Amino acid sequence: MDKFAPIGKVILLHGIWMPEATLRPLARRLAAAGFMPEIFPYSSIFSPTDATVKRLLARLKGQPAHLLGHSLGGLIALAALSAAAPSQAAGIGRVLCLGTPLKGSRVAKSLARRRLSGHLLGGNARLLQDGCCDCPQGAEVGMIAGNLGLGIGRLLARFDEVNDGTVALSETQLPWLACHCLLAAGHNGLLWSDKAAQQAVHFFRHGSFMSAD
Repeated sequence: MDKFAPIGKVILLHGIWMPEATLRPLARRLAAAGFMPEIFPYSSIFSPTDATVKRLLARLKGQPAHLLGHSLGGLIALAALSAAAPSQAAGIGRVLCLGTPLKGSRVAKSLARRRLSGHLLGGNARLLQDGCCDCPQGAEVGMIAGNLGLGIGRLLARFDEVNDGTVALSETQLPWLACHCLLAAGHNGLLWSDKAAQQAVHFFRHGSFMSAD
């Protein structure tokens, strides 16, 4: 029996410089599929990673929940799972990342090297540069990546491979992922993609993605 099957709550986390409103279309699609989405508010610039993780863990107390994070939001979700006590981690369901640079972001590294732009990464600068290379506590993590290289990231980093305009495909790939899916979408386009929403629903229900058409 799937131990995650009874979980209906999904907590969504936005990426850096992104308002909560960017998650609403995806939240509506999850709600239409029978889930109970909640958008987690946090300051991606002014709140240090540790403080955000602490607040997220406090939010997770009580009712079990899946986590869905776009870009930086995926790293925050994984950091929270790593920091959770074993008893609390047991109440966290599947974790879905959208365009998350698990191996660290070359765009973030480029910004950090520049005297006038390093501050733009705020309290999550180190997390964005380092990523999350270890699977936290045997978590079941899925990744949806995009391959339409449209985004401001191309102005900051050189991509010689498939990318979504901000994150390279290789930055989203690690062997411990439960499943990985590549869609025709840009970095922010993953938030509004019908196929991404459909894959998210399938992942939360079954722990896998639907086969490509």
